[in-house]
Amino acid sequence: MVDIKIMQRELTPFEQLVLDLMCKGKSNRAIAIDTGHTEKVIENTVSRSARAFGIMSDGDTNVRVLLALAYRTHFGDSAFDALGVECQHMTVSPDGSTLCARHVE
Repeated sequence: MVDIKIMQRELTPFEQLVLDLMCKGKSNRAIAIDTGHTEKVIENTVSRSARAFGIMSDGDTNVRVLLALAYRTHFGDSAFDALGVECQHMTVSPDGSTLCARHVE
């Protein structure tokens, strides 16, 4: 079992950009092209970002998946929202609008 922590440090704007693109399903190569960096820079950025959440690589861990989950949990799920998939927690409010029952404050 992997122990994912709340971020141990703030992410840089570039790390956030890379993780935003990663959460949209982009490969390291695609992120490198989009940002004008090398794949190695992107790989290093993903690794540094994973360490910020306490995610370590081993033979049983898919770092990118766990990192995407940790990032989305911490910063919100805008990549998923952009897909336009209706939340399974949707309910109809008293005024007739739909809202996510899970995310209501």
